[in-house]
Amino acid sequence: MNTSKSIPVVPKKLLLPFILVTSLFALWGFANAVTDPMVQAFKKVLELSNSQAAWVQMAFYGGYFCMALPAALYVRKFSYKSGVLVGLTLYAVGALLFYPAATTGMFWFFCLGLYILTFGLAFLETTANPYILAMGDPSTATRRLNLAQAFNPVGLIAGLLIAKFFVLDLLQSDDVSNFSALTEVQKVLIKSADLMVIRNPYVILGLVVLAILVLIAVNKMPQAKGEGEMPSIKNTFLNLFKDKKYTLGVLSLVLYMGAQIGCWTYIYQYAESKGIPSSTAANYQLVAFILFTLGRAIGTYLLRFMSSGKLLFIFSALGGLFTLGVVVLGGTLGLYSLVMVSLFLSIMFPTIYGIALEGLKEEESKIGAAGLVMAIVGGALLPKLQGMLIDLGGVDVNDISVFGLSEMNLSFSVPVICFVLVAIYGRWIHKKQTFVVTAH
Repeated sequence: MNTSKSIPVVPKKLLLPFILVTSLFALWGFANAVTDPMVQAFKKVLELSNSQAAWVQMAFYGGYFCMALPAALYVRKFSYKSGVLVGLTLYAVGALLFYPAATTGMFWFFCLGLYILTFGLAFLETTANPYILAMGDPSTATRRLNLAQAFNPVGLIAGLLIAKFFVLDLLQSDDVSNFSALTEVQKVLIKSADLMVIRNPYVILGLVVLAILVLIAVNKMPQAKGEGEMPSIKNTFLNLFKDKKYTLGVLSLVLYMGAQIGCWTYIYQYAESKGIPSSTAANYQLVAFILFTLGRAIGTYLLRFMSSGKLLFIFSALGGLFTLGVVVLGGTLGLYSLVMVSLFLSIMFPTIYGIALEGLKEEESKIGAAGLVMAIVGGALLPKLQGMLIDLGGVDVNDISVFGLSEMNLSFSVPVICFVLVAIYGRWIHKKQTFVVTAH
């Protein structure tokens, strides 16, 4: 049984900073959720293939990869609070770029806005995650991060509801059965109206983020800046690369992000392959996010009684099993199975994150956190591969069958493989944790 049960997860003196930093988890959850449906929205509005529309996720999660290390170096030199303020500034700028992007109607301009927006998210995640881990006893660090991450689904659900009611339900292009058959004048009018619909949530989001920036700027926060001389970057990287638990944790996070974003993004295309419109598919994703939130609560509670490695193994194995159901089942059963996957996705990010950073020195933890945030690029690369599988026979979602499976169903073999590999990592970690407990 976990001996950390009697130790407070968050000390009373750190409660206010904990609450303020935890609010950021909802903020980037909102950005994640409102962006997933945009892949389908841009596909419809700008007449893109599935793999072309996947550039939305390439821009979004590619920004994490490019900015995570610079963000960590910045926080290493200055403070957590200044890192948060820089992150919020970039977040707001990226969101507000949707205004000129909608005016020009250029897809690359929207992608640029998302790219810069995620520069800000990289700062926020690189800063907030290790900050939360440091806010209390190391033995409760993974539980504390799971608690903070439990507020991430609040942002996810809010973002999805905004995307559903203020984007998907209002898109005129989604109501046209054969968009390519329209005249050029009709297309231009519908595209212009729909791009404004896509623009509005991001512009409002940018203004809200600016307000939160001011709120955090005027509040007093602990300055968790490193003391004394900092170890060289080279030595820090060498130490991290020698740590097998950390390096495999980074790889596991790449795979997890690929599975998560693939399952969340392509729920719309999967629904389309079953003749279900995007606005209705958003209802299924809403249920998925509710299950994700429930899973976070269940997982955080279970960590009191079992090792983080064992929990990761169980949730990964069950996630892989339900994703396999998406591959082999037809009709609404496959869609129900896809919705259920989110219950098991729930604890995987914070658990892998906590495991990978466990036992690292403070300065190593800051650079290590950057490597883990860079691993979010898995959410760009693997869904792109999945989109290419969907496009095997053409731009539609049911062009061909392979081994008796539609290309849409077959594409979910990518997240199945991801879940299996993460489960292997969880099993390995559990054995290590069991060995340590036995040795003591």
